[in-house]
Amino acid sequence: MIDSLHERFSFIEKGIKGARTHDKIGTVRKVTGLIIESEGPEVCIGQVCSITSDRHQETSEAQVVGFLENKVLLMPLDSIHLIHPGCNVISQKNSNSVPFGNALLGRVIDGMGRPIDNKGPLMAGARDGFYSEPPSPLDRKLISESFSTGIKSIDTFTPLGKGQRVGIFSGSGVGKSVLLGMIGRGSESDVNVISLVGERGRELKEFIENDLGPEGMAKSIIVVSTSDQPAPMRIRASTLATAIAEGFRDQGSKVLLLMDSLTRFAMAQREIGLAAGEPPASRGYVPSVFSVLPRLLERTGSTDKGSITAIYTVLVEGDDMNEPVADAVRGFLDGHIVLDRQLANANHFPAVDVLKSVSRLDRAVCTKDEIAQISKARDLLSTYKQNEDLINVGAYVKNSNPKIDEAIAKYDMITSFLKQSYDELYPRAHSFEILKSISS
Repeated sequence: MIDSLHERFSFIEKGIKGARTHDKIGTVRKVTGLIIESEGPEVCIGQVCSITSDRHQETSEAQVVGFLENKVLLMPLDSIHLIHPGCNVISQKNSNSVPFGNALLGRVIDGMGRPIDNKGPLMAGARDGFYSEPPSPLDRKLISESFSTGIKSIDTFTPLGKGQRVGIFSGSGVGKSVLLGMIGRGSESDVNVISLVGERGRELKEFIENDLGPEGMAKSIIVVSTSDQPAPMRIRASTLATAIAEGFRDQGSKVLLLMDSLTRFAMAQREIGLAAGEPPASRGYVPSVFSVLPRLLERTGSTDKGSITAIYTVLVEGDDMNEPVADAVRGFLDGHIVLDRQLANANHFPAVDVLKSVSRLDRAVCTKDEIAQISKARDLLSTYKQNEDLINVGAYVKNSNPKIDEAIAKYDMITSFLKQSYDELYPRAHSFEILKSISS
């Protein structure tokens, strides 16, 4: 009898300990700008809390961004117009939860993992991993397999490998979103995870229907946070997309992660840091920006299970490629693709400046023949650019230099090869065949 009662109490005790209850409850004491000061609850950085108002019977969500003495500092994830002193602040236990599974394909969700595409609830499972650590350096797989994007100028002049991380650097209005849509449709990935951070609301539907299309959307998951949403939501959209990509990688999939843009992620972190009292450093960016960026980027890459090939856009301010975020990100990534405004103005799309673009893994993923073709084409294009002024003013005399003569003869063919209509996609092998016919 005693043993039976003991077993019952043990069962009840386990049930109580395993129940998903709120940790503790705190109280809003002060709201200054976008910072909500709360007395309690006992929480950690990054945890999500629900703020409830007995007066309005409404609930808002906020994320913990710091602490001031014994006070908790939170920033809202949605509207704060109903928050007032005295509201209850309730910690949530599922802050580390991430949706996963094939049910996510073709869906559009926000930074909290909630569907916003009017297609009904997500019929997906959940897993922990929102704040997971990057893979151990020794657990990473060497990158040796090529990754086809369907873009001729990228696959040949800046070839990518499966599991590589690369940035697309450009100013505004040079064609980043269109290029991302083309890569989403033309890549050889099993799954696309696309994070749109700080986008204009109008651009979401335009990107889905015009740039990505039904073919690309069928194998894609879009995580979006528009520019009107608070900074923590923009951070969560980037982190959630990375966590979802990790889930598919752990299942053995070949994942393509597209993020537009990494600069807006950095700006959101700057906004959070300044609001929490962090001192500004370079051009107003707080030090935490340059510690958070590598932690996000290092979560991608290849493991023994699968791979995440990551392409991030970097919006350079004033077309300055040496501004703080662009300069820092270049050191973290395995290559950079530069889009040039002059090429875009000349109706050259995609506006990839192949001479300024670099892949650090080209020799690891290309054959000797392919390397020779790339080197020859780069040499011809570089020779023409160096002597372009002489050629244009008629100062160069034909047959003075055989190398320049060959560059002039093949310049138009190379330029035509680098252009590509947004609805045209080329297999990697076919792109190299065309390049070989030009450079030989």
